[in-house]
Amino acid sequence: MVFANQSMEWLLTERLMTDSANRIPTIETDVPARLDRLPWSRFHWLVVCGLGVTWILDGLQVTLQGAIGAALKSKETLALTEHQIGLSATCYLAGAVLGALIFGYATDRFGRKKLFYTTLSVYLVAVTLTALAWNFPSYACFLALAGAGIGGEYAAINSAIDELIPARLRGTVDLIINSTYWAGAAAGSAVTIFFLNPAFLPSWLGWRMTFALGGILGIFVLAVRKWVPESPRWLLINGKVHVAEHIIADVEKQIEMQTGSLPPVTEPKIVIAVRSRPPWNEIARTFLVTNRSRTVLGLVLMASQAFFYNAIFFTYGLVLARFFNVPPYKIGEYIVPFALGNLLGPIMLGRLFDTIGRKTMIATTYILSGLLLAIDAWMFQHGMLTAEMQSTAWVIIFFIASSAASAAYLTVSELFPLELRGTAISLFYAIGTLIGGVAAPAYFTSLIATGSRDALAGGYYVGAVLMIIGGIAEIFFGVAAEGKSLESISPPLAEQRVVGA
Repeated sequence: MVFANQSMEWLLTERLMTDSANRIPTIETDVPARLDRLPWSRFHWLVVCGLGVTWILDGLQVTLQGAIGAALKSKETLALTEHQIGLSATCYLAGAVLGALIFGYATDRFGRKKLFYTTLSVYLVAVTLTALAWNFPSYACFLALAGAGIGGEYAAINSAIDELIPARLRGTVDLIINSTYWAGAAAGSAVTIFFLNPAFLPSWLGWRMTFALGGILGIFVLAVRKWVPESPRWLLINGKVHVAEHIIADVEKQIEMQTGSLPPVTEPKIVIAVRSRPPWNEIARTFLVTNRSRTVLGLVLMASQAFFYNAIFFTYGLVLARFFNVPPYKIGEYIVPFALGNLLGPIMLGRLFDTIGRKTMIATTYILSGLLLAIDAWMFQHGMLTAEMQSTAWVIIFFIASSAASAAYLTVSELFPLELRGTAISLFYAIGTLIGGVAAPAYFTSLIATGSRDALAGGYYVGAVLMIIGGIAEIFFGVAAEGKSLESISPPLAEQRVVGA
């Protein structure tokens, strides 16, 4: 997007002043209210397409790992053991945790736009190297690096999207964007049907082509992102009032040309302080004291959905191969409907999170997902399912669970102040993944290796209980954030400091 030169009209709506007691530079602004009252437009589609593709790439990456697991056991490929396959998935998730922590903090420090370029570049390099892996150590190392790029993307992208999308649509858009992970999963599954079939490509080449595809797609994403602007909200906190006003004025002008006159700004201005970053003691106090219940909620939601998903999806192919004798090249045929179910869930249910409300929908989807998985585990344990029946059950379960998992990311993004949004997303993603995700693939592959249905069903029961606990936590600690501005849900720390001065 090329921003045209604007007049100095921003001076009429923005003023830089100084608190007389503490000498803190402050800004009185209506930029957040102006962003929230915008009608849906081509600009918002640009944001969705330019940033939402992150989940497509992640879904593609994770699906490839799950679908090719059985193929990588062959001597013609990397001759991996089941334990190494599970460990490689753990390496990917561990890299995602480290990347989230590093890039999440950098997102708040240096801006959303710089980081969503950086993190995607890291992913592109890593996924290309993965296609060239020659043994288990190189494969695991490159997967960890790709995970670092994707983990960083979550913080940069979620924070940017929430700060640019109008409040009345934030829940719907967030859930749908997060669900595009499964568009990538479906694409990855479809690709493996061709690439992993020895009738089309030799075994040593097919799996490498699947990873190379991710790198090719990422290049096109980089080109699209140059049109997505920096978050005006982040710019204000960092004292770049001119740039923030420049961006919002240009967006308003473009939308007026498309839709006519804009709705009036009805929300009052807010006063925030200008500072590069809050001190560490204030960050700790925000998470551990001021927002303690929200911190507990974020941890429980993220950890439970991470265990639920990573335990099942990373080992999907292994379960089909070991317990249902599905050949490796056919596993993609089972993953495609699973991915489509996950994609359609948030698309069909997402609007309800903005109408019925966050608390009701999050609690319902978490608890119902857990109950359905428990029923499925019991049927699997007693040998009542065929491969087709098992896959159908998972489609139904994850149609609901996909909305629950997406809502977890929405929750940790909405409930914490602007200055810490990237940090909060990365922190909860990292801790939740460490608790529920990193250990889950290795744990479940060890259960699968035993060949015992009872052992594997026990792992599924654990995942079911964790999801139910997540739903209960939402009932007690959830926040009715639907339709509210980010600043009203959790005022900026800078605003709180000025008001309390």
